[in-house]
Amino acid sequence: MKRTLLTFLLAGTAFAATLASAQMAPAGRQDAGRQNVNTLRTVVEQFLHTQTAGLPGDVTVKVGTIDARTALAACPAPEAFLQPGARAWGKTTVGVRCTAPSNWTIFVQAQVNVQAEYVAAALPLAQGQPIEQGQLVLMKGDIATMPNGIITDMAQAVGRMPTVSLAAGMPLRLDTLRSKPVVQQGQAVRLITNGNGFSVSGEGKAIGNAGDGQIVQVRTTGGAVISGTARAGGMVEVAF
Repeated sequence: MKRTLLTFLLAGTAFAATLASAQMAPAGRQDAGRQNVNTLRTVVEQFLHTQTAGLPGDVTVKVGTIDARTALAACPAPEAFLQPGARAWGKTTVGVRCTAPSNWTIFVQAQVNVQAEYVAAALPLAQGQPIEQGQLVLMKGDIATMPNGIITDMAQAVGRMPTVSLAAGMPLRLDTLRSKPVVQQGQAVRLITNGNGFSVSGEGKAIGNAGDGQIVQVRTTGGAVISGTARAGGMVEVAF
């Protein structure tokens, strides 16, 4: 009877010690064969900082949480990526994949904010009128929440013309401005063709307007219509 009671007490003591040890173990510890999800969040954060390194202003990255119960095999080199068409700023989703020794993919939500100066209209800008620097103002805000192509340097806007009228305070975008024409419809132009060791020139009349580097159609003195690249000085380069 005494031996049985002693055995029972020793067993109970061992069980209590095991339970206490389990309770004292770190709450975030994962099995050696499972991927640590906090490591994946770090991978995503570093990836987004790299992707936004060329953006102006101050960049902040906030990576969403990953369910700690997510069961993924441990991966020595998880790789972050963006899906086609996705942006690395604003509200975005980053994929993380492993190819060896296991093959898995997980998607993580993130928010990237970019506080920077951008160019806006200081007063109403009329469609088709060249922009002067005095008509512009620098403002500061989160350009990650704005459409692509926001202009951050006034030099990119001065001399260009809005394709639509813009209200005061409106941010300027590259796709809403066009360059001042260097070739205008009906203008006599000089056609130039350069090849390996030769150069040929001719005369013609522009059929439309075009800024520097834009494609314009030209009617030659012989009546043929050809396309070329408009250049300053009334010249049109024709590819050979």
